Amino acid sequence: MTVNQPGVVAALNAGLVKVNGDILSITDDDAAPHPDWLATINTHFSVNGSIGGVGGRDWIYQGDKLEDASRPIVGKLQWCGRVIGNHHLGVGAPREVDVLKGVNMSFRTKAIGKLRFDERMRGTGAQVHFEMSFALTLKRAGWKMIYDPSIAVDHYPAQRFDEDQRQNFNDIALINLVHNETLVLLEHLSSPRQVVFLLWSVLVGTRESLGICQWLRLFPNQRELATKKLQASLQGRWLGYQKYRIQSRKINLAKHHLGY
Repeated sequence: MTVNQPGVVAALNAGLVKVNGDILSITDDDAAPHPDWLATINTHFSVNGSIGGVGGRDWIYQGDKLEDASRPIVGKLQWCGRVIGNHHLGVGAPREVDVLKGVNMSFRTKAIGKLRFDERMRGTGAQVHFEMSFALTLKRAGWKMIYDPSIAVDHYPAQRFDEDQRQNFNDIALINLVHNETLVLLEHLSSPRQVVFLLWSVLVGTRESLGICQWLRLFPNQRELATKKLQASLQGRWLGYQKYRIQSRKINLAKHHLGY
């Protein structure tokens, strides 16, 4: 199958059209699933019909070095809107989560239905946070997302050939990342949580998507780079907020015309 549009979203949506089985399993071209990957995935889907998505740990190799730390909290959306990933560090028993990671995620096709990956995600390659929109939409529809660390792939992060060069700062890549994050979260948070999220993200933020407090923390060591990260983060936040507001107006107008 040939995909002419750049970005992972277009490629995945083209693949979705061809799926005809009960379970769709997704990994990356720089990852190698463990031998029991599919069997362990199928176990979860077969024992609980309310499970719509299943994911697991990606063991990340940076060259010959394995990231083997551990974290108990994985894939959770906090009340303030902060998303905790840690899918590559998860340990413990299988548990319900909010978000899965693209390198190791599977879905029940009955749950997917006509849902497609969000084509509004910015970026010409990775389109960071595309999977968050998909998982949160399924959860809102009542499906459970399960993370099981024993469902494992070995992940060898490869060079990207778009603006997102992983460890090297690129303002466009960060703007795209924060835009995608903002748009997705505003659509899935209640009105009070939206306000909290916007305040928290601008005043505090994370190491990846800076707010003012994170900028103050990084500035003594990074100086100009920290300022560039803050500027890109705030610009991405504003663009995501604008996109959300435009979409909301369109939905409200459509409801008005339909008499809702």
